[in-house]
Amino acid sequence: MDIPNAEPSAANLVSRALRDALGVLLPVACVGCGEADAALCDSCLASVPDAPAVRELAGPFPVWAATEYNGVVRRAVLALKNEQRTDVAAPLGHLLRRAFDTALLELPSRADTVSDLELATIPSSRSAYRRRGYRPVDRVLAKAGLVAQHPLALARQPDDQIGLGIAGRQRNLVGSLRASGRAAGRTFLLVDDVVTTGATLLEARRALGQAGARVLGAVVLAATPRRILPPS
Repeated sequence: MDIPNAEPSAANLVSRALRDALGVLLPVACVGCGEADAALCDSCLASVPDAPAVRELAGPFPVWAATEYNGVVRRAVLALKNEQRTDVAAPLGHLLRRAFDTALLELPSRADTVSDLELATIPSSRSAYRRRGYRPVDRVLAKAGLVAQHPLALARQPDDQIGLGIAGRQRNLVGSLRASGRAAGRTFLLVDDVVTTGATLLEARRALGQAGARVLGAVVLAATPRRILPPS
């Protein structure tokens, strides 16, 4: 499998340079404990369990999670998404790469071939992208030495998921994604930051499958405990 490095646009290079310059001027503190001069210090990173876990969504559909969504990982993900803390992408990339490598080792037992496997991310809303100016998962992937394709787009904006149960999330998301016709005949592994009920990943699989693609599973940074969909 060959996953090439992405070529950044001129606008992205300028944006990255500005963010790096700002990082020099502003003090950096660990998002986990507040230690100076570290995005995520060695002690906090060492506190993250080091065994990626695979869980089955309805399908079956394997999801490899680097860790659980709590503690320092939760704080790091929220800082990346909501506080412009792009410096945490590197330690999070280390965790994601670990889960990705585990998936590659286990996928041959689940599929005929993974030689043409590509990564596909879940699209952010336009408002979220405008607010941040970057895609958090793409930042983490770059630090992991990986690059994803973007065959999915929003077909409609789903309602807020807060307060919805598993069935409600599924109903809310069905039909919210569409896949490019260029996805036909390709094989994907989905990538996202956090899996809760799994409804978003299953909707992504539906959209890609409808377009003629094959989805073997997903890799995520973290999984919310005890909220994974049971096998059908």
